[in-house]
Amino acid sequence: MAEYDLTQTIIPYCDRHLVFPLLAHLVGNDFFPVDQVRAAQYELAKGTNMVDYAVSLFGQLHPDEEAPAELSGKRESAVSTNERLEQEAQDVLKVIEIPEVVQALRQDKNQNLQYLKEHYKVTLEQISALYNFGQFQYTYGNYSGAADYLYHFRVLSTDPELTISAHWGKLACDILTGRWDIALEELNTLREAIDARTPSHPAFSTSPSPADPALTQLHSRTWLLHWSLFVYYNHPEGRTLLLETFLSPTYLNTIQTSAPWILRYVAAAAVLSRKASSTSGSSVSSRVRHSIREVVKIIQMEEYQYQDPITAFLKELYVEFDFEAAQRELSKAEQVVGNDFFLSEFKDDFLDNARYLISEAYCRIHQQISIADLSERLNLSREEGEKWVVNLIRETRMGSDAKIDLGKNVIEINRPPQPIYQTVIEKTRGLAFRTQALGAAMGRQGIALEQPTVDDAR
Repeated sequence: MAEYDLTQTIIPYCDRHLVFPLLAHLVGNDFFPVDQVRAAQYELAKGTNMVDYAVSLFGQLHPDEEAPAELSGKRESAVSTNERLEQEAQDVLKVIEIPEVVQALRQDKNQNLQYLKEHYKVTLEQISALYNFGQFQYTYGNYSGAADYLYHFRVLSTDPELTISAHWGKLACDILTGRWDIALEELNTLREAIDARTPSHPAFSTSPSPADPALTQLHSRTWLLHWSLFVYYNHPEGRTLLLETFLSPTYLNTIQTSAPWILRYVAAAAVLSRKASSTSGSSVSSRVRHSIREVVKIIQMEEYQYQDPITAFLKELYVEFDFEAAQRELSKAEQVVGNDFFLSEFKDDFLDNARYLISEAYCRIHQQISIADLSERLNLSREEGEKWVVNLIRETRMGSDAKIDLGKNVIEINRPPQPIYQTVIEKTRGLAFRTQALGAAMGRQGIALEQPTVDDAR
């Protein structure tokens, strides 16, 4: 199943420190030789100030050789640089930790800077020292310390470019330290900052920044999609939050334009959120409740760009209504989910929810269903199938429509016909919003075309 591994596709959109967990996961898989993965880890570590980690990786690759002398020299340089930057940053921290200063600080950053300059002679260069030391601590592997310095810098800085860079660094630190609630808040803050302005290139990115502001924003949103996977697949409410964000017009357009492989994680989140969306009285939004339907439409449209067993499973189930093919794709999807870095912990939940989807779809198009036949389609024994059917009826909205006939060992479905007006409502759901969004987009384009160019002004 190595052909479905997305690690090499995702890595270009991640900071090198976020790549370490991805490579560590590959060590446990049989997709690539362990020595190749170790070599990649070593080359990655060489570009950081985590010298001891790089030496350890070199020892695993070449147990009979001594570590290169350049690593020893790099360690000495890193220690001296760390001491110098720490001293510069501490001078600023001592000031902003004074209780009187904390009380005097306001929302207006320019006012705060003027206050610090007048009373404590703190300059912009000294405030930038917080950023420099925080960034260096990040390259050092001290993610918790880096997060603190970047946070303090962001509170005081008036430089929009460095502030957005500190946002990216703080988010990476929160991800790497596993503080998922804080990481979610940081992710939302960064997303709002990206959507509200034309941001700079993501922090620590080495590729050249596009000149076109629209391309720059698209690039930043593409990076944000990949970074957010770490948060959404670790936070307890992450899957429903992922659907809320990724299915919004802005980020759905980003996925379709520059990162169609993200559809794997959108489809998986839709399957994993099935119970939340089908439980009566649940507080999930309409977008999450109808996510399966929307995701299937997107999978159909983007099939020419990307497909894998997870997206193919939904297509076979809801487009082709081929239950045998859906069952085959589910078997492959089970392996893909089990080997995926972000999805592996949800393997059992994914399989459980996928079986519920098959059961619901099968019951929706039949009036009488053999429990033995349904159990076979779900790869369950007869006893397991009977328990499964009972739980299915109890936990879903089928309870009032389905009855079990134990004598015939079948499920009887008595579903009343849907009123025609309800059918019209379902077909036109969201039409007004989409029309409004289209009109607004056309209006913005018209305004842009009417604005005079520099040559016209001359």
